[in-house]
Amino acid sequence: MKLEDLRPTKGSVHRRKRVGRGYGSGRGGHESGRGSGGQNSRSGGGVRPGYEGGQTPVWMRFPKRGFRNPVRIEYACVNLDILESRFPAQAEVTLAALQEMNLIKGRLSRLKILGRGELTKPLTVHADRYTHAAQEKIEQAGGKAEVV
Repeated sequence: MKLEDLRPTKGSVHRRKRVGRGYGSGRGGHESGRGSGGQNSRSGGGVRPGYEGGQTPVWMRFPKRGFRNPVRIEYACVNLDILESRFPAQAEVTLAALQEMNLIKGRLSRLKILGRGELTKPLTVHADRYTHAAQEKIEQAGGKAEVV
């Protein structure tokens, strides 16, 4: 069998229905399959998504909850055990380095170091914030916790 021998299954391909081409076409001269008048029979007619015929829509019936502060500053949070397992001694830890290693997802522009885990090697960490425990552990291991 060759590529040019391939054909669609018999009966699977249909010609397009050309409606609205007069009564003699056999395909609806007047209504063209849209029914006899009304909003949905008009071109450009119909209702918007979510419209329920005048009944209060579901998105208005349900209570609204929550609030998202538009000026909130989001931090990418990384624990010390991640730094311990991924970085060699004397390495520089920055937001760009963490993004390059796919340890931070999304487009966050600030970094916070959290204190979970132990740190045994000296690292130079550049971050926007540190928890108190994280800063102590970095300095005890002989590293530097620098605020950007």
